[in-house]
Amino acid sequence: MTLLTSTNNSIPASSNSNRATGGLVVHAAWTRRSRSEAKKRPNRKSWKQRTDMFMRPFLLNVFFSKRFIHAKVMQRGTIKVISVASTNAKDLRTSLPSLVHENACRKIGALIAQRSMEADVFAMSYEPRKGERIEEALVLVTSGALSILLEHGM
Repeated sequence: MTLLTSTNNSIPASSNSNRATGGLVVHAAWTRRSRSEAKKRPNRKSWKQRTDMFMRPFLLNVFFSKRFIHAKVMQRGTIKVISVASTNAKDLRTSLPSLVHENACRKIGALIAQRSMEADVFAMSYEPRKGERIEEALVLVTSGALSILLEHGM
């Protein structure tokens, strides 16, 4: 075995060392692919990623601000809004004493459930955003929607 020297240290040469770089061993990044290979085989989505929007087609989106509660049901495949309810609506602003407390949460849940049933929504799911906590207000909105759906046998 011979020694090939570089500027800083000596590295033993082996039969698979890269002599074009002066004896320094260059490690290839085996996880990367060339551009032509990436074009031939693009990254694939998993089975769950491909079928999730069809298994759970309707998504409940609830947003709480300091003054209002906004809720909407969206269809995942087409990103169309199916039903919307908000305490900022004119009829709710005048009828509710507080726009963010328990009664408002229950009312928004009931409105979302009724409007979703009118649009023939048979099931909906809720995914919390990254870092979002499940709070009491969110539980009240979903329980209000659930109670209306159970009354109508859905």
